This record gives sequence, structure tokens and C-alpha cells, in this order.
Amino acid sequence: MQSLQQKASEWSGVATTDAFAIDNENLFEKLGLEAFVNLSTDFYNRVYDDEEEWFRAIFAGSKKEDAIRNQYEFFVQRMGGPPIYSQRKGHPALIGRHRPFPVTHKAAERWLGHMQQALDSVPDIDSDSKVKMMNFFRHTAFFLVAGDQLKNQS
Repeated sequence: MQSLQQKASEWSGVATTDAFAIDNENLFEKLGLEAFVNLSTDFYNRVYDDEEEWFRAIFAGSKKEDAIRNQYEFFVQRMGGPPIYSQRKGHPALIGRHRPFPVTHKAAERWLGHMQQALDSVPDIDSDSKVKMMNFFRHTAFFLVAGDQLKNQS
């Protein structure tokens, strides 16, 4: 049986080493808090304005401000900053936290489209960091798809 990481690499097209290249440099120190806040704000503005009802419905149970904060705090923590997400919410436990949502291939691709647009719109993030971050996001999105499929098998 394939591990979730193996499925994530296969489905995302991103090798694990590329997905975790974010660990080779401290992106929080390099980019600063504001870049992550701006990225998450731009991203969720796009998500909550998405023209597809099925996609917006995934996020309907949370306030946009809360979603923005959760995301930037997770990104800060995961990319070398202080553990602000864990201090407030506990362990990230991505699969568990996404369990209530339909994390399908289609939803992951739509999420990634918004994330790519958000990354492209934040000028304080250099192109090398954008590539590293997008590889991480792509791999992680499909890690969650694999986790969602596992949930549906039980």
C-alpha cells in the first residue's frame, strides 16, 4: 500500500524532496510576517469570491478573517517562524483538521489555482521562494486528497 506521501508525490507531480525544499532555508526570516499575511489575505479574498458555488461552500462554515489567520499562522510556523499556530490551535494535524471537508482532486486544483494567483500577486515574495512554496502547497494539497480518500474508505 502506498503511503500518503507517495500518493501526494504521484498525484501532485512534485517529488518529496522538492515539496520539502522549504525546509532548506528559513522563509519566515527571509520574507517576514507581512508577506504571509498578504498571501493569505489575497488567497482567501479569491476563495470567498470564487464563482463556483461548490467551491465556496467548502469554506462557508468559517469566517474569512479566521481562515486568513489560521492559514498565515500555519505558514509562518511551517516555514521557519515561531509556533504561533500550535500555541493557539494545537498540533496542525492537517488531515484531521480537513476531515470535515471534501478534499477532492478537483477542489485541490481549484485551491492551488487561487494560491498560485495569490503568490503571483504578492511582490514581497521572490520567485525562488514562490517556486518552493508552490511545490510545498501542491504536494500538501494532494496529501490531503489522499487523506480524504482514506477517510472515505473507513
